Amino acid sequence: MSILVTRPHPDNETTAEKLRARGLAVLLAPVLKFEPVAFHDESEAPYGAILVTSANAIRAVAPQLQDLGLLELPLFAVGEHTAAAARDAGFAEVIVAGGDAASLRDKVLQSARDKVLKKKSTLLYLAGADLSRDLGGELGAEGFSVVTQTTYRMAPVKHLPREVCEGFAAHGVEAVLHYSRRSARAFLDAARDEGVEISALAIPQCCLSETVASVLRDAGASQVLVAATPDENALFTTLERALRTRLA
Repeated sequence: MSILVTRPHPDNETTAEKLRARGLAVLLAPVLKFEPVAFHDESEAPYGAILVTSANAIRAVAPQLQDLGLLELPLFAVGEHTAAAARDAGFAEVIVAGGDAASLRDKVLQSARDKVLKKKSTLLYLAGADLSRDLGGELGAEGFSVVTQTTYRMAPVKHLPREVCEGFAAHGVEAVLHYSRRSARAFLDAARDEGVEISALAIPQCCLSETVASVLRDAGASQVLVAATPDENALFTTLERALRTRLA
């Protein structure tokens, strides 16, 4: 029996290593494909800080960071995974939020209240093409000036790997891990196109957040579990709970 990881490459490989270290077999089905978008900074105002809600945003602009002079700026990261990518890219000052865009917004507001960040400074938001919430707009309503730059897109993968389809057909997949609302939708579309949707939805769906979980519930999944906090360790705890329930 295997655990299916749907998150994109290369993060799926890191997740797979952690799961194998726990003694679990893993199947990979990256249902979104990372595509960088050319970065053209036309803002004339100096930036006071950078906002990032995904490690992919940093990967997309990594070759340009030094030339753009961005590494000297403080960076607000949505969670520890994104923060690690920022440190690896060369950012020295990384402020870590609680794992979702709402906590990132609150972290920025608190930094302004603490006088760590000037409220009049312009913030650069390195974002994906598809946003689950308008972080720039929310901070703009609080008096910040936010420049949103799209640095990458995640394109849906229309087909599941053959071994994954065979795994569903043979009831060899024990649970599915979902990391984003978009990837959950892409997974459902691919499973439907492959004719394995019923089998795919009959097993536990372990989701990083309630927002992700709602996609699976709306599709008819009956065993949807949500991590207590939006981070991978909490998601693994949710997976362990799902596996114990199946064995009981």
